Amino acid sequence: MLVEQISVFLENKSGRLAEVTKTLHGHGIDIRALYVADTAEYGILRMIVDQPYEAVVALSEKGFTVSSTHVLALALEDAPGTLDRALSVLSEGGISVEYLYAFVGRASTDAVVVIRVEDPDRATVELEKGGIRLMSTKEVYGL
Repeated sequence: MLVEQISVFLENKSGRLAEVTKTLHGHGIDIRALYVADTAEYGILRMIVDQPYEAVVALSEKGFTVSSTHVLALALEDAPGTLDRALSVLSEGGISVEYLYAFVGRASTDAVVVIRVEDPDRATVELEKGGIRLMSTKEVYGL
């Protein structure tokens, strides 16, 4: 079964990613998974959202370069070796993987978002000041 993935071309400048999330929020579109690949000048944001067609329209209207493509979503047990097994099946079938990203199902109603920032200490202070709960390594590793 195929899943729609939205890809957004982003200039690598402050606030551009926030413009995407604000646009989606304004249209009631929920992000299920995302991945950003970047270079010095630009990034490609790949997302699975609950309303892909509406996301493409909303982001296009805001001037973003957006495309939609089909991807496969594999349901794998969260245990050692299951990803290896799936990739081995593809490899043995002569099928190359262009890219992949993964997330673990959640045991609570919270989503887990992993963010790399330039100044983690300052970011921690700002997030906590803003009422955002940061997860401990124990929590993250225990997912």
